[in-house]
Amino acid sequence: MLSRSLFTTSIKRSAAARVASTRYASTKTLKETLQEVIPAKQEQLKKLKAEHSQAVIGDVKVENIIGGMRGLKAMLWESSVLDPSEGIRFHGLSIPDCQEKLTPAPGGKEIIAESMLWLLMTGQVPTTEQTRQLSKELAEKGELPAFVEQLLDSLPKTLHPMTQLGIGVAALNHDSAFQAAYEKGIKKSEYWTYAFDDCINLLARLPALAARIYRNVYKPGTELPKIDKELDLVGNYTRMLGFGDNQNMTEYLRLYIALHGDHEGGNASAHTAHLVGSTLADPYIAYSAALYALAGPLHGLANQEVLRWQQAMQKELGENVSHEQIKEYLWKTLKSGQVVPGYGHGVLRNPDPRFLALQQFCESRPELMESSTIQLVKKTSEVAPGVLMEHGKTKNPYPNVDATSGCVLYHYGLTEYKYYTVIFGVSRALGCITQLTWARALGLPLERPKSVSMGALEQLVKSSWPNVA
Repeated sequence: MLSRSLFTTSIKRSAAARVASTRYASTKTLKETLQEVIPAKQEQLKKLKAEHSQAVIGDVKVENIIGGMRGLKAMLWESSVLDPSEGIRFHGLSIPDCQEKLTPAPGGKEIIAESMLWLLMTGQVPTTEQTRQLSKELAEKGELPAFVEQLLDSLPKTLHPMTQLGIGVAALNHDSAFQAAYEKGIKKSEYWTYAFDDCINLLARLPALAARIYRNVYKPGTELPKIDKELDLVGNYTRMLGFGDNQNMTEYLRLYIALHGDHEGGNASAHTAHLVGSTLADPYIAYSAALYALAGPLHGLANQEVLRWQQAMQKELGENVSHEQIKEYLWKTLKSGQVVPGYGHGVLRNPDPRFLALQQFCESRPELMESSTIQLVKKTSEVAPGVLMEHGKTKNPYPNVDATSGCVLYHYGLTEYKYYTVIFGVSRALGCITQLTWARALGLPLERPKSVSMGALEQLVKSSWPNVA
């Protein structure tokens, strides 16, 4: 029989062991949190398959097939849903909700990429400790392999920055944990853990990769600072770009990258990452493909087109432009057969909440409100919807996020238009790596829609509608 002192010591040791083996929620890593969240989602998907696989959720029309599949509900994407009226929600949280709830950087006010990634991945709002922990992990993994640095440095300076970014990301697959594990042979239930590791390493290295491209193309010979292990992802990115002394620029890029991180799965870059990832290509290969989708003029290049158009207007009309002058310039643009860049959206039918958030950022900074370029953006947003509604050829006459995003970058001194999409590429990784992780965790299949020819489509129409000529 144990004496009282020995019994008490035994109880204390047992309690200490239990505490040591238990991770408090506020200290769990992102991967540990995912390990808890994933089983519930797997069970939800299993139930959907078993009980509702034959439920009809929409009709396919000819216009869907020949119109780029626009509007078809045909893709699973867990992290965000885009409503035509309300705009984007991340696991049910609106942009204002995120600005209120998600952790900023120390001394800052804007959302940081780490807190947005945690929300996208887990559906949970992270604690300050968790985001700081994730920042440190990303900083620790942020250095580029020497061979990737040499590869980037060997590329022609005239090669488009987005092409260089895709090359750099694809080259990182040399060290892919998923590819190595798959070749050795692993259970499907373990796919997500290796895909997740690749995704975190990819995100961690994107700032150094993107900053090196900026240095090589626009600031050759400039020394690149080392990653500061105490800074968040975007804090380091801004510092490596050479804007680390401008706190307003750093805060703007934090907000920009968080807001651009995810916009449901149907946009071209996100869909491409998902499609290529569905072949079990590793996350580096999948995301490099997404970057080339983002590089198209109808997708990621939009904000530089806005800036060009705004500057052309300013050059023609001068500094103090009136609403009436803007109206006349808008009609001139439309009557020439051109579109007004920065207005309209493939899904939204109201002003883009991301545009509203960036405008609020501008209105809180006196130096931005004194900028003639930013003032022109604001005045245009007040005039353009009325003109576009009167013109009658757009489903959404309201400003989207591109109407202002590039103009703020230009004001803060990042004036190289061709680089803007690279910043978009750094941000869009947040949503894509989330989906790549979850696609492997849920065991989603190879994506393989059925295609039809115009002749086959005509026959389908005739068989469904016999009276159609």
